[in-house]
Amino acid sequence: MGTTTSLPSATVRKAVARPTGTSAADAAAHPAAQQTPVRPALVSTTPRGPLEVVAMGCEPARDLEPQGLGLTYWFDAAPSGEPYSIAVRFTGRRISSDDPGMGDAFDVVHTVDRVIPGSGRIALTARIPGVSRGEWKVAAEPVRGPEPPRTTGTRATRPALLPTATSTGATTYFPALGALGPGVRLTAWPSLVGAGALVAFILQGLLADQRDLPVGRLFLVSVLASLIGVVGAKVYYLLTHRTEKSPLLRAGMSVQGFVIAALATLLSGAWLTGISVGPMLDVTGPGLLFGMAIGRLGCLLGGCCAGRPTASRWGVWSSDRRVGVRRIPVQLMESGMAATVATATLFAALTVDVPIDGLLLVAGLAAYILGRQFLFPLRGLPRLTTWGRVTTLIAAALVLVAVMAIEFGAQTG
Repeated sequence: MGTTTSLPSATVRKAVARPTGTSAADAAAHPAAQQTPVRPALVSTTPRGPLEVVAMGCEPARDLEPQGLGLTYWFDAAPSGEPYSIAVRFTGRRISSDDPGMGDAFDVVHTVDRVIPGSGRIALTARIPGVSRGEWKVAAEPVRGPEPPRTTGTRATRPALLPTATSTGATTYFPALGALGPGVRLTAWPSLVGAGALVAFILQGLLADQRDLPVGRLFLVSVLASLIGVVGAKVYYLLTHRTEKSPLLRAGMSVQGFVIAALATLLSGAWLTGISVGPMLDVTGPGLLFGMAIGRLGCLLGGCCAGRPTASRWGVWSSDRRVGVRRIPVQLMESGMAATVATATLFAALTVDVPIDGLLLVAGLAAYILGRQFLFPLRGLPRLTTWGRVTTLIAAALVLVAVMAIEFGAQTG
């Protein structure tokens, strides 16, 4: 699990940054100037200063190559006004180097493009690759932006105080830094996704036994389908995020890719092993949806699929692995939605005599996909196209209506 550390002797001074649209009274009362440490809900340790060096908790892996530095700069959003941007300059020098060469010093600028006034405590994490192994002295300083345009008859915006600080820390294994930072837990995603898969297999087995399906063969086919689904999730993500240029093992995953690859494998495996396809789909649906509900909690704690920043009181402080801030809890919303659909599907599997085998899975996935389309605009990353979401939403709605019409016709016929 990742932690962040800073020396108690770290020096702090005030620097100016300019959130436009903030009144002079608001700027004077800016909470960043008070330097009172605040621990957001999902952060495991209270920040001891404005600048922290990210450290890796797994000591055996800490010294692996390649090495890198992770730095987290803490500040507070302005209490009111219009959204604004903040740039922070990170500099560092290796302590043990008298004559710095390549890899012994760095100077980079990272920007938070849209700070929402009133969103509270914010953590900006910068990751520095290609640095030499060892102890480093690092500094973070807000970059003063251009003067805001003046409007006749109004007072000029007064700069808000943001902290400038120095600290020291050691390099660590750079590939792991991508999953380390405030509010991000290194093992959360695989642990909760694994727990979701376990719940899915158990529930599938119980329902399969009730329907007199071969539980052992179905379990083996489902495990294979899940493994191929993981590959499909990565491939789908790479195809839809081509600008990221991430290697396969470090790329993100897409639930759409998982579902497509896993279901294709499940159907093929059922046909090859002599398992009745329709009943198999019906007993798989509830577990699949419950598994996704549990897995989405791993997304929240793992720093992926993050919601948009918000100043709302119902926002949840979480991270996208770069910026930790109060956000729309879209992962929790999707988890709750998946759990609701899973519960309805399970109830139907236990009590409803469906007219066509396989309709339960089709209805459950259609409802889940439909709900996801309404949640996508709440995410922090924009969609690649506008028509894709609308097309998927209409298709899922039509499928769900068709399933309901078939069931209604069977009940009244």
